[in-house]
Amino acid sequence: MLHLNRQEIAENRSLWEEKGFTLYSFNDKAVIEETKKAPQWLHIGSGNLFRAYIAVLQQRLLDQGLAHTGIIAATTHNAAVVDDVFRPYDNLHVNVTMEADGQFGKEVIGSVCESAAVKESRPADWQRLLDIFTAPSLQMVSFTITEKGYNLKDYDGNYYDDVASDLQEGLAHPQSAMGSLTALTYARYKAGVSPIAFVSMDNCSHNGERIRQAFLTFARAWEEKGYTDAGFTAYIEEKTAFPYSMIDKIVPGPSPKVQSYLKECGFADTEYIKAGRSTYALFVNAAPQEYLVIEDTFPNGRPPLEKAGVIFTDRETVNQCERMKVGTCLNPLHTALAVYGCLLGYVKISDEIGDPQLKGLIEKIGYDEGLPVVVNPGVLNPKAFIDELLEERLPNPNVPDTPQRIATDTSQKVGVRYGITIKAYGDKAKDLKYIPLAIAGWCRYLLGIDDKGNAFTPSPDPLLEDLQKTLAGVCFGHPETASGALHPILSNRDIFGGMDLSEVGLEPVIEGYFKELIAGPGAVRAVLKKYVG
Repeated sequence: MLHLNRQEIAENRSLWEEKGFTLYSFNDKAVIEETKKAPQWLHIGSGNLFRAYIAVLQQRLLDQGLAHTGIIAATTHNAAVVDDVFRPYDNLHVNVTMEADGQFGKEVIGSVCESAAVKESRPADWQRLLDIFTAPSLQMVSFTITEKGYNLKDYDGNYYDDVASDLQEGLAHPQSAMGSLTALTYARYKAGVSPIAFVSMDNCSHNGERIRQAFLTFARAWEEKGYTDAGFTAYIEEKTAFPYSMIDKIVPGPSPKVQSYLKECGFADTEYIKAGRSTYALFVNAAPQEYLVIEDTFPNGRPPLEKAGVIFTDRETVNQCERMKVGTCLNPLHTALAVYGCLLGYVKISDEIGDPQLKGLIEKIGYDEGLPVVVNPGVLNPKAFIDELLEERLPNPNVPDTPQRIATDTSQKVGVRYGITIKAYGDKAKDLKYIPLAIAGWCRYLLGIDDKGNAFTPSPDPLLEDLQKTLAGVCFGHPETASGALHPILSNRDIFGGMDLSEVGLEPVIEGYFKELIAGPGAVRAVLKKYVG
C-alpha cells in the first residue's frame, strides 16, 4: 500500500509510478530547506481550490527548475487542518484531474513545504509567521478564503465580535483573521524591508480591493489610537500592492468515485479526515480546464508563473476578464443551471446539459444576451470561452459537480452575475427575456418546492431566511398570491449590485414568469418549454 509521506515516496518511487502516479521531480529536501531560509510565497486558505490549482502551479515551476522555494500554506479559521491534514502527511496531497473521457490523472503535489495557523494564540506558528512576514525574500501573500472571508461586518452592518475587539484593543493579541494579517504586515513595515503583494485569488469582483480595504480599516483605527506608527496607513495605501485577479477552475468536493479509484490503485490514505467542524481528504479532484489572470503589480518581484500558464496583464484587462467570466460567460450560466436543476430534481451538472430546455436556456443567456454587450479582454476570447464551457466543461460526466453546491449563497451572487449585463443594456434592459427568466427561477427556488410539488431544502445562503419570509404569502398553485410579492427582493439594491430591477423595467417581466412557474406541478418544465423551446 502507498502511504503519503516524503520518505515513502523517496524510497518507493518506482512503485508509485507503476500505479500511475505522477511524482514531483525536484529535490524536495533542498526546496524545503530553502523555503525555510528564504520564503517567497505564503498562501492563506488551504482548501480544495488551493490544492487543486495554486499549489500545482508552483510544482510546475519547481519541476522545471524555474523556482527554488515552495509555498507555505496557512489557515486563518481552522487550525485543525494544519494539525490533522497537512503536517501528519508532510504537507503532501494527491491531485486528481477528471478527464472528460472517464480517465483520472493523478499527481502527488509536494510544493507545499510548510503549514501554519494564523493564530496569535499558537506561539510557535505565530513566531514563524512573523519570521516569514519580516523576511526580505517574501514576495507575495495569496488568498483563497472565499468572498465571505474578507468581510469585517455581518449582514446587519455590525462588526463581528473579533473584529470589533481588534479595532478597539489593537494588534498585540489579534483575534480576527484580517486583524491578524494586518498585524503581521505591521511587523514587516517595522522591519523596513520591501513591501509585498497581497493577491486574492478568490472568485469575487475587485478582489484585491477587498483585502486592501480590510487592512486599511485596521491600520486607520490602530494609527488613530496610537497603537502603530503614523506611517503605517500610508505604507498600505502607497507602497503595498493588492493586485486584482480572475480565477476559473471547477473543483468539486472530494468524490467517492475518485476515492474508490485511488483505493484500487493502492493508495492507502483515502479515508476522509474530520478536522475541527469540517471534513477533508488527502486528495482533491478537479476538471482539467483552468484560467488565472493577474494584474502584474509586485513590488518585491514574483515567481515566473507565466511559465506555468498564468496570464499577467494590467488591471483593466483583469477587470474585463472578470466581468466576462462572472457576468457573461460562466457564472450566470452556472446559476441558471443550479436553481432550475434543483427545481427539476437534478443532482449532477453534467446531466443537466443533456436537458434540451436547460441547455437552451443557458445558450440564450450566454450567446444571445451576454455576448452582444461583453467586452473582449483580448487575452481570452468570450465566445471561445462559452464554447468550451458548453462543449467540454459542463458535459464532463467525470466531474461530480452539483446544482445544489452551485446554488449556495446565490443572493450574494445574482447582482454581479446578471447585473453586469443588465446595466450594459441600459434603457433596453426591459427587453431582456432569458436573464429575467433565470432570476424568476431563483425566486421560484426560494420557495423550497420542486416542480413535482415536493418540499426540498435550499442550499445555505445568508439571506435565505429573510427572503423566504418575504415570500411567505406566496402559495404554490395560486399565482394570484404572487402579485407584488417579489418587489422587496427585486428592488433590493444590496442584492442586485446597486440596481433596483423595478426601476429598469424588469419587475413585471420577472413577476410574470414567476407566476407561471408557481402555477402547480409541472409548471417549471412547461415554462421552459414555452420560452426556450
